Amino acid sequence: MAKAGINWSQEVVLITGGTGSFGKRFVEIMLRDYHPKRLVIFSRDELKQHDMRRAGFDHPSLRYFIGDVRDVGRLQRALAGVTVVVHAAALKQVPACEYNPFEAIQTNIMGGRNVIDAAIDQGVRRILALSTDKAVNPINLYGATKLCAEKMFVQANAYAGAQDTRFSCARYGNVVGSRGSVIPVFLEQRKRGRITVTDPRMTRFWLSLEQGVRLVVRCIEQMHGGEIFVPKIPSMRIVDLAETIAPDCAIDCVGIRPGEKLHEVLVSEDEARNTLETNDMYIIQPAHPWWRRENWIDATPLPEGFRFASDNNEAWLTARELRNLIAPEIADVDQPVVSVRASA
Repeated sequence: MAKAGINWSQEVVLITGGTGSFGKRFVEIMLRDYHPKRLVIFSRDELKQHDMRRAGFDHPSLRYFIGDVRDVGRLQRALAGVTVVVHAAALKQVPACEYNPFEAIQTNIMGGRNVIDAAIDQGVRRILALSTDKAVNPINLYGATKLCAEKMFVQANAYAGAQDTRFSCARYGNVVGSRGSVIPVFLEQRKRGRITVTDPRMTRFWLSLEQGVRLVVRCIEQMHGGEIFVPKIPSMRIVDLAETIAPDCAIDCVGIRPGEKLHEVLVSEDEARNTLETNDMYIIQPAHPWWRRENWIDATPLPEGFRFASDNNEAWLTARELRNLIAPEIADVDQPVVSVRASA
């Protein structure tokens, strides 16, 4: 059975990578709907923090903390008094990670270790790390670093031991409106009348920033520590997305790029043996002796040979659903939906 929800008004929440696309939507929704006691934005770019504050993120409960996840000392200071951490900081661009592998490892793997160490030392109670479908059977360095990060955050529960510090992960697919999204590329190409896709057969999992944030909140409320939460999200064909954004444009197929998959997987066949199903998500349980099997007694085991992939998904986005999903993101990519500035 899942844990009961937490009283967010009593929680001190810190998000790493808090000035990114997910971070800004997370902060907006937390301030609007959950009202944490304090909300700390931890990121390394002072200009992005300044721009975020000027854009309306200027609330009495907000704290802007400049720091890098590579700096464990700075994390130790930032996590003092914090009760909940959302670890969203990462190098995410696949070509950049391929060209700069040492940097990707330093941020995505060693930075994750620093978050774990600082959280245990400071007695943070719940830590949720964000992961990606590219961590499943990875073929590029970004996916490999996220796989390592998942392994570390799951096993961090053994390092925490009897201490009331618990770690879990949320693994999901492509996010509409994120900086790595293909939508801005298609919008720019639309001006020239031609859209490029790598392969007309390509499929991807898809969800909105709002859905991603709501998932993260639910996972934090329900986690026992050690789970990898995978939402049941629909698939879409890349060529359908291109035709929705630019219906009057020609589409050129340029071929699969290095490090790119034709389809993505969120739960592999090997993982499915340790995975449970609920109404709206899959819960990958850790294969470790410290895990208590009765943690999710109301969930259902998956059938033999199950695989949750973007090409065998039961749920597919229709053209109308695609238009509804991308419409607000096209209108205000990287802009706050509502002002969270404190009233005078």
